Amino acid sequence: MNFKHLGAALLAASAFTLAACGEAEQPVTEGEPAGVPGMSVANARIVLPPVAGNPAAVYFDLVYDGDRGLTIRKAEVAGAESAMLHDYNEHEGKMQMMEALPIGIKKGTKISFAPGASHVMVFGLSPELKAGDSADVTLTVSGGGTYTFPAEIRDAGEER
Repeated sequence: MNFKHLGAALLAASAFTLAACGEAEQPVTEGEPAGVPGMSVANARIVLPPVAGNPAAVYFDLVYDGDRGLTIRKAEVAGAESAMLHDYNEHEGKMQMMEALPIGIKKGTKISFAPGASHVMVFGLSPELKAGDSADVTLTVSGGGTYTFPAEIRDAGEER
């Protein structure tokens, strides 16, 4: 047999083998937690800006009881152009709002994302999203895991 034909035959056989592997059904583990195991969120709300076009803010209470130490690296909000973790820190003798560093969490961590503290700033929120609606907020942690939760949308004058 010619080596060109042998090489082509092996290449074709490996392509069929790889295709068959890609179609194999993945086993489903019942009871496997969705999102980030041990993470839960309550009291989630998106507060619309008082001036249209300005950023909105997301506030919520987070509890983490997972076994692995993680960091919250970023946030996304459905219906928004972008979102950013924010916090208040002292800079040049003044408290200023700025982009937050990754937020470390470990078993037993409780964080209130609230006005004047850690929160998520939302830029370019769709004008179709109105008070009374809800939008999904997704937190991404170290290692790429995500946790998505719904947040009620509130007017700027409502309780934060």
